[in-house]
Amino acid sequence: MPIEKNDSQLLSELAPVVDENLTRHIAEADGWQPHDLVPWDQGKNFAFMGGTDWSADQSTLSDVEALALTVGVLVADNVPAYHREIAKHLAQVGPWWRWVGRWTAEENRHSIVLRNYLMVTRAVDPVALERARMDEMVRGYAMPPMHLLEMLANSAFEEKAAAVRHHNTAALGEDPLVAVIAERLATDDELQSLFYRNIVEAAFELVPDQTMRAIASRIEAFDVPSVALPGGTDSTAVLAEAGIYDPAQQGEKVFAPLLRSWNIAGRTDLGPEGEKARDELSALL
Repeated sequence: MPIEKNDSQLLSELAPVVDENLTRHIAEADGWQPHDLVPWDQGKNFAFMGGTDWSADQSTLSDVEALALTVGVLVADNVPAYHREIAKHLAQVGPWWRWVGRWTAEENRHSIVLRNYLMVTRAVDPVALERARMDEMVRGYAMPPMHLLEMLANSAFEEKAAAVRHHNTAALGEDPLVAVIAERLATDDELQSLFYRNIVEAAFELVPDQTMRAIASRIEAFDVPSVALPGGTDSTAVLAEAGIYDPAQQGEKVFAPLLRSWNIAGRTDLGPEGEKARDELSALL
């Protein structure tokens, strides 16, 4: 009979793998500094401090590039809500909790560099951005009910999707510094996805059927974080139209790399429930 474990058991048994991967993550992560990527010499005061307020002609970015960075700020700046939701699923002690802190700090660094860049270069309306940031923070984020393995698989997908978004922003090639920033964020996201990917791989060694079921259930319900943009538009639709992130390409760009790494098609350790989940997954893709 296939083995099943509850979330408490899995938290305990996967903790050594989390510890190992947290150590690897910190060793591989580049300790880059947000202030190094902001062109401070372009900055000047706004009217409140005797300078000049923002006007549209001051921005040197295209609408697409400005939109991509704005979405990046709003998603990353909402990190307290994501921190809370992730913390609900992970033990608030030991390596799990240290990972939550590390991930939160990295995401906050993303918000810092993007917002500072946008303010200093006057790439977007600062008042509109601040109002959108306030609205997004008040709206917050609530993760749908998930078991631990579902949350881990979902996080692997979310970080991979974020990396795709940042890679595509860099590929616009309109501003060399924006490309550097976006690639820096994408590298962080790739490493974060790798962390979750490795924990899911370890879960396959413990409970293959449960893990396959968790992956299938999250792919079926997967949706990238979206934000409400000024004017009432939704970031998902706008980014898709702009070619920054298209949900129609998730199968190829987000799911497929992770499914290959987990050897989903070639696994021979599944019981009847795992095989059923794999069949459902094949139908979804």
